[in-house]
Amino acid sequence: MAGSPLSQLARNLRNNATPQEKKLWAYYLRYFPLPIHRQYVIQNFIAGFYCHQAKLVIEIDGSQHLNPEANFLDEKRTNELRKLGIEVIRFFNSDVDNTFDSVCVLIAEKVEERIGKPLTW
Repeated sequence: MAGSPLSQLARNLRNNATPQEKKLWAYYLRYFPLPIHRQYVIQNFIAGFYCHQAKLVIEIDGSQHLNPEANFLDEKRTNELRKLGIEVIRFFNSDVDNTFDSVCVLIAEKVEERIGKPLTW
């Protein structure tokens, strides 16, 4: 079976990640103490990165997400995921480019908050 169109799109997105997604994956999330999935399908959404144990989606957004229509769709998607008990945190490409260490710290802090205990590295 070839998989659903959404899972095929997720695979394509994994294979064509943005430079910022590649950087965050290669230098941090790949080695995270809890499993993190890239371009993970949740219902009818594709999450940039997903930590199942923390029920946390991590999104890295480009400038197109500043567009009011895109922002509205992001909020709608976030609300739908929230109904499933999943929290979404968002960073811009510029955050990953300019404050990479801070992005990593914020992700770790949010995961620890969500799982209720410190991470073991």
